[in-house]
Order: sequence, then structure tokens, then C-alpha cells
Amino acid sequence: MSDLRDKLRAPWEELIWHDSLRNLVGETTAGVPPQEEVLGQSRAVKAIKLGLAIKSAGYNIFVAGVPGTGRRKTVEKLLEEHNVEGPIPKDLCYVNNFKYPDQPRLLTFAAGGGREFKKRISDTIDMLKKKVPAIFESEEFQAARNEIVNRHIGRQKALFKNFESKVQQSNFMMVQVQVGPFTRPDLAPVVVGNPRKIEELESLVEEGKFSPEELEKIKAKYQELSQEMEKIIKEARDIDKSIQQDLEGLSKDRVEPVVKDLISPIREETSDEAVTAYLDELQQDIIENLDRFKPRLVQGMPGAEGGMPGQAMLAPPEQILFKDYEVNVIVDNSETTKAPVVFETTPTFRNLFGGIDRVVDQRGVWFSDYRHIKAGSFLKANGGYLVLNARDTLVEVGVWPVLKRTLREAILEIQTDPFSFLFTASVKPEKIPVIIRVIMVGEPEIYDIVHWYDEDFQKIFKVKAEFDSVMPNTSDNVQKLLSFVSHVCKEEELLPFDLSGIEALTRMAVRWAGRKKKLTARLERIADLIREADLQAKSEKASAISGAHVEKAHAERIERVNMIEDKIHEMIEDGILMIDTEGERVGQINGLSVYSLPEFSFGRPSRITAKTSMGKGGIINIEREAELSGHSYNKGVLILSGFLRDRFSQDKPLNLTASITFEQSYSGVDGDSASSTELYALLSSLAEKPIDQGIAVTGSVNQHGEVQPIGGVNYKIEGFYKTCKAKGLTGKQGVMIPRLNLGDLNLEPEVVEAVKQGKFHIWAVDHVDQGIEILTGIAAGEPDKDGNWPEDSINYLVDQRLDELARAMKDFESGSEPGGQSEGDEEG
Repeated sequence: MSDLRDKLRAPWEELIWHDSLRNLVGETTAGVPPQEEVLGQSRAVKAIKLGLAIKSAGYNIFVAGVPGTGRRKTVEKLLEEHNVEGPIPKDLCYVNNFKYPDQPRLLTFAAGGGREFKKRISDTIDMLKKKVPAIFESEEFQAARNEIVNRHIGRQKALFKNFESKVQQSNFMMVQVQVGPFTRPDLAPVVVGNPRKIEELESLVEEGKFSPEELEKIKAKYQELSQEMEKIIKEARDIDKSIQQDLEGLSKDRVEPVVKDLISPIREETSDEAVTAYLDELQQDIIENLDRFKPRLVQGMPGAEGGMPGQAMLAPPEQILFKDYEVNVIVDNSETTKAPVVFETTPTFRNLFGGIDRVVDQRGVWFSDYRHIKAGSFLKANGGYLVLNARDTLVEVGVWPVLKRTLREAILEIQTDPFSFLFTASVKPEKIPVIIRVIMVGEPEIYDIVHWYDEDFQKIFKVKAEFDSVMPNTSDNVQKLLSFVSHVCKEEELLPFDLSGIEALTRMAVRWAGRKKKLTARLERIADLIREADLQAKSEKASAISGAHVEKAHAERIERVNMIEDKIHEMIEDGILMIDTEGERVGQINGLSVYSLPEFSFGRPSRITAKTSMGKGGIINIEREAELSGHSYNKGVLILSGFLRDRFSQDKPLNLTASITFEQSYSGVDGDSASSTELYALLSSLAEKPIDQGIAVTGSVNQHGEVQPIGGVNYKIEGFYKTCKAKGLTGKQGVMIPRLNLGDLNLEPEVVEAVKQGKFHIWAVDHVDQGIEILTGIAAGEPDKDGNWPEDSINYLVDQRLDELARAMKDFESGSEPGGQSEGDEEG
């Protein structure tokens, strides 16, 4: 036993990564050039460059990786390098559609052209505000206007004068009759020099004071004159219309040349058909609506809008009068020097795709028009690059369907937020063609889920840039890591690292990677440790960050989050969780498990026991029966049956009932890292040989008995070391691990020092035969050519026990006593 333990004991040098960085660092990192390139992500960088280089549709990029690997920083850097030159996207404007106001027109201009066009239109309207009133107020216009008015008014007066003469000759008088809030002209007969109503004359007839025959004559004349008066009033109204038409014609004739002169230069400077069509409609609308340009306080006149002569009318405010002529520039690239790059950190529907605002008018009514159309970050990035967080984008209501439809069709339609249930806008703006490269940054599992369950995803995100969480531990990458450290220290004005500090930091980078041949690529985690170590160094007024500062910062970080670990170890010390670290027990062994929390992982020992008996139940997995085990754990237990059948049941049936469990385990168990541990407990129970309780075990096993590597080996070793330290180190305790995990070891300095001093041990095994010998002190044994095991070896004792159980089971089923005869058998 002693020879095998010594032979398989791992030397302390293999328990930690150590490599001198003196040739790379010098005295401190102050002399190391800051990082200038992406660290450890060559695969992802190549994929991103591919997506940026190909201009075809669908080559949007999904950057997949765990947080802290520098995904966003890498995207920013590569976009800076790639987006050096290229076409500047056009300005986007919405203008009024004079024919269909609910369908605003889209106009596009070269960068800066939208702002210039808006100014030109605004200046044109401002000029018309001055020139048109000046035309209307000019003596020439007033003379022409008066001539038209006087000519038509003369006709009206002549009509009414002739009619009034006829009325007087017929003993009638024209009067105004009140009808509600209005008055209308009417006729009244004159009797004894006074106008009287027909109703009054009828009353006089009834009283006998007026002749019925005379009344009938008056009624007949009244009817005749009333009909004639209606005709005259109609002719007067026609004259009013003629006045209005002639005045409008006069206004158009005088103003139209001015409007054309102002708009023609703008028209001549563009060859865009959409802009030309808009200018034509604009010119026509201005000429058709000249009243907008009249002075705000207009004196009424016959035929003019606003009422009767002498009545004053207050015109609406200018912002209402001229709102139809405004230009809404929704994307202004006048100051853009290259393709835009937009990082949208809050990808709500409105922020991403824009929307149509709703405002309250002077009457308190909600309304929207083309002036209230707003662009989102998607349009602001049009012609360039839009960077989104995948998780944020997918959880926002309504965003993903619109995003993928827009990318698929290359057309964006601005609309009211479809999930705003209080208000909806009746405006339907013209659709906008888009050319854009979208880069989504998210976790690998998000990519997988969307890729599998959305068939459009793979059509619009054809490039996957996968960020690794680790990178090779090469001298080149270590040098880049030092450059990253130098960059963080200089950018944030932190102290430089001395040689011991940078070695300790690099050792942590190796530990977090999980293997000595790897470095972690989660640079944010390294940066956090740099900042916390800087705080430790400054608190001690040091001039540089040393290894002690790094280790202290790391220890304090662990202390902030390891309360659960401390409570578990406290229960182990108090004996509440029963763990033996000394002595020997049959069928009992210390297994090791890892507890993974969001910020922290730690290992702890667990007592595993096995009990065996005669029967046909096979190996009973108590965790599975209690529904506390996962699929991987169940598989590991089933493998044990395969190993036993292969090794011990070639000449007899495996008549065995065995139960295996994690004692004092009340939550779920998963993973197969305890399968070799359970096999050792099972072999101990069958061979009835005790296991050293000072040795904890981890490692999975296959059906050939080969011990396979597992994860979390550092946490497991450190967890058992803490338990042994609390209960007292004897110099015989340790952990047995798979040999293939030696390359993963990077233990805490305290554990390494204990191993170096012989107070704690690490054994690395390849096969369960080696493991059972270390645990029991008895050789496993090799079969001879006839398949027989050496006497008193573990395999011999297990084989003998299984043979006894098989015979006993046979005797039990036949009804005879073990070793005796069944009923009816005769002696001799």
C-alpha cells in the first residue's frame, strides 16, 4: 500500500501554475505598452470581419459569448477599424401629402441636404408672408380690387333700387324679420301710412275693421312681390360669388408669378422626381390658399371670407396657418463623416423604430400629422451599423417581429407603438428603404434557442461570432494579458503591478480558466481584481501592486460571497453534517461535490455509503428513488452495474441488491463525478474491507473501470482540505483525483504549502484498481490466465462474496437450507 501511495502521490509542483514572467515584465507593468488589439478571440474577430466585409443582405452578425469576454469592446474596436471610409447615408424627411394628408411623403437628400431643403422651404414661406400681404396692400391691387367690387356692387344696388321703387308703388315696404339669431328680408303692406303684418290685417278683417276683398288683393300682391324678391336676392348672391371669384382670380394672377419665382430655384437644383412632385403640389397649394398669407386682423368686406362689412375677424396663429408647409427632417446626417454606428442600450419599440407623437390642439383634441413622425435608432443607423443586446431586444414587447421583418424586407414602416392601447395615429407614412448591418450581442444559449425556434433567424443572421471564455496559455497571450493590465492601470490611473503581483494575477487567470494550459478570456473579471488589488495597495501606501495585494483582494472578494460555504463548514465542525476525516469504515467513503452559486463556487465533502445483500434488485440508487437525482447522476450509477457484470459475472449470475446514497443530502444531485467514489464504497461493502476516511475521492468511471476526468477539481480539493484543517490535519489525509485532472490543478497557495510540508496529499489514479488499493491498503489483484484472482485481494474477496450470494439465492429459490438438501432428496 505504501509503495502505491508514494508512487501515485502528485508532487506539489504539479498542484499550481508557476512560471516566471521576469522576461516579460521587468520591475513593474508601467513599462509594458498598453493593449492595442483584441485579446484571445481570433475566431470571433475573423467572423465579425467577414460579416462587416460582405455587403449582401442577411449577413448580420450575432456575437455569442458569456458576459465579461470583451464582446462589446471588440465590436467597437473592429467597427472603428472597418468603418474608415464609405458613403455617407442620406437625410430622410417627411413632408405633407396635400392630396392624401394621412399618407405623408418621404423625401431623401444627400447628407446635409435635408436641413438645407427645410431652410429653403421655410425661407420661401417667410418671404411669401411678407410679399403676399404687400401685394394685397399695394395701391395697384387695391385699385383693381375696388374696381371689381364697385362694378359688381353697382349691379347689386341697381337691382335692389328698382325693386324698392316697385314695392313702394305697390304700398309695400321692405323690412328685416328676426329668425332665431339671424334676420332675413321680408315685405310688409303699408296701411294708413304704417307697415302692418299680414296676420294683423287678418285680425282686423275678423273685427270688421278691414275689407276682406282688400286683404285678398294685398295677399296676392305680397305673393307676387315675394317671388320677385327671391329672384333678386338670388341674383345678388350670384353677384357676391362673382366678386369672390374675380377677387380670387385677381389674387392668383398677382401672386402666382411671385410664388413661381421663389420655388423655381429650388426645383432647378434637384433631379429627384419625388422632390419635384412635392414642389409642384406645394406651389399649387400656396396659390389655392392665399388667405393664409393675409394680415392676421382682416377687415371684412362683401365677398371676403370672414363676414359682413365692418366686421373684424382674428385669424388663426401662424403655427397653425402654415403647418402644412413645414419639412420634418427625421434623420439629419449633415455632421456625419462616415457610416453611422449606433449602440442602442434601451431597445424599446419606440427607441428602436421611432413612432408618431400625439399632441393636443387648442380644442383639447388629440391628433397626429407628419410633423410628429420621429425616427428611432434603426433609422439613425441606416447606411451603417446598429449594435443591440440580444436579451434586451428579445424581451421587449413587439420588437423582435418588427426587427426581423424589417431586415428581411429591407423596408421600415414607422408606426405608432402597436402596444400603446390608449391612442393610435391615423397617419401612415411612406415606407423607408433601409440598408443596415445589425450586430446583436448575447449569450450562446440565446443564439441556440432563437436559431432552433425561429426559421427566419438563420436567414437574417448568417454570421455567428463566438467568443471563447478561455484562450491558450502561450507566452504571446500572456504578453497580451500584461498589455491589458497596463491598459487598465493607465486608463483608470491605478498603481502598476510588480513582478509578484503580475504573477499572482496571471495565476488567477489560469485558475479561472480551469486548466494550466489556458487563460481566462473573461477580461472584466481580471479588471475587477486589478481595481480591488489597487485599493489594497493604496491602503498600505505601496508604490506598486504586489502578489500579497492580489491574494488579499481575491480573499476578500471570496469572503463577501461565501457565507453559505462558511455555514456548511461550521455544521461539519459541529458534527451536524457527519464527516469522518480519520479512521476506517466498511462501505463508507467521503465523496466531493461542488456548489455553484451565481458569483461563487466551492467544494464540500459528502458521506457516501453502500449496503449490499442477497437479492435481484441490482444497484438501488436512493437519490433516484427519492427523485433527487439528475440524468447524468443516474447514468453514472447504472455504469456500476455494467462494471460488476463485466468483471464478476462471467461465470455466475449477479444476484445482488445494493443501495447507494449521499447521506444527509436533501436537495438535487447531478453529474457523474461521484461514480468512482460509489464504486469504491460498493467494493468495500462486498469485500468487507474498510476504507480510510482520511481520503476523499472524486472522479467518474466507465464500464472498464477507467477513472475519467471531472470538473471543479480545485474547489473539491480545497473543500476537503478546509474540513481536514478544521478537524485537525494528521499528515495522512488527502484527495484522490483522476490523473487526467492533473493539468487542471491550480490550488490556493495554502493548500500547496500543506502538500509541500507533507500535511496533505493528492493522489492521481487511472483505474479503480489503483484507487481501491490506496483506500483500503489491499491490492486489487490481477486475474491469472484461468481468470482466478489472487487470494485475499480485493477482487478475490468481492468475487467470493458474489459467489456466496449467488449460491445462497439459488438455495433460497429451491427451498433448501444453504449448503443442505431440498425436500425429496435422498441421502446416499
